[in-house]
Amino acid sequence: MIAIGLEGSANKLGVGLISHPPGGKSAKILANIRHTFISPPGEGFLPKDTAKHHRSWVVKLVVQALREAGITIDDVQCICYTRGPGMGAPLQSVALSARMLSLLWGKPLVGVNHCVGHIEMGREITRAENPVVLYVSGGNTQVIAYASQRYRIFGETLDIAVGNCLDRFARTLNISNDPAPGYNIEQLAKKGKQLIDLPYAVKGMDCSFSGILAAIDILANGLEQDSKNGNGTAPRLQDGFTPEDLCFSLQETVFAMLVEITERAMAHVGSSQVLVVGGVGCNERLQEMMGQMAEDRGGSVFATDERFCIDNGIMIAHAGLLSYRTGSTTPLEDSTCTQRFRTDEVLVRWRN
Repeated sequence: MIAIGLEGSANKLGVGLISHPPGGKSAKILANIRHTFISPPGEGFLPKDTAKHHRSWVVKLVVQALREAGITIDDVQCICYTRGPGMGAPLQSVALSARMLSLLWGKPLVGVNHCVGHIEMGREITRAENPVVLYVSGGNTQVIAYASQRYRIFGETLDIAVGNCLDRFARTLNISNDPAPGYNIEQLAKKGKQLIDLPYAVKGMDCSFSGILAAIDILANGLEQDSKNGNGTAPRLQDGFTPEDLCFSLQETVFAMLVEITERAMAHVGSSQVLVVGGVGCNERLQEMMGQMAEDRGGSVFATDERFCIDNGIMIAHAGLLSYRTGSTTPLEDSTCTQRFRTDEVLVRWRN
């Protein structure tokens, strides 16, 4: 069976083609293409501009994916698309494109939960058996474990997602959004040497990131722009801290919070495995900190590279095909999208 997947819940438009061979063999990735809408430094991406980008690129990516996979429309069994959660206008663009392809090709639709797509792709690539999942991205922060055909949320953010926290601080520092603001924060953090005391907000199994962002924004506003005074030196805080120190301190603090609640979930469910998924899961420092915690518990951590951590079409194709194989499809009249679609709302029929 072969499925095509369309992902566009945020600023990345992805189209993927995946094959599930008979006999329970590992899935085969036929194509995994992505194009990103990049806004100017210091700015976020507006829903209307992102949606326009998706509408402009979706046909090109679909054609490119089919050509790269070396297959025809007749080889595709179903069309999978991101139903939610995400940004309204971009989601609508992808749902519209999926409906167009369904009518044009005469193929059934399968609406997919974005979060479940991340989890299932991570499980497939890493072969993790039954891990505690840390799902961290620009729009979501959740600690998840599987039970009784549901991905149960054990802890989550109470306000903004950890990826949104990092992205918004990148705007404060006027850091480039190419290839991604969080990635550029990570590179600056590697050069940081001093750990600044920031609020640490873990409340039970949940986290809060808005207060940390407000605190570090205040510190960043104290940066002395020495370079503007003509002396050619890098910007520094009045007390000697640099932007690199701020990035380093922000990462260390928020990642420590994530490690804490993940470890607590592991202890509760008795798991020795952690699977890190979502765009922030690409961060090497987060993987390192999570790995140290797992090693101390005699466990292991699983993660993927940017091909699968960052939003992509292949994860939607994979999760959609898993659902399609159980007989689940989305009728055309129900092929809507929603900004609010919790991970634990999905009945995971393909798992025992």
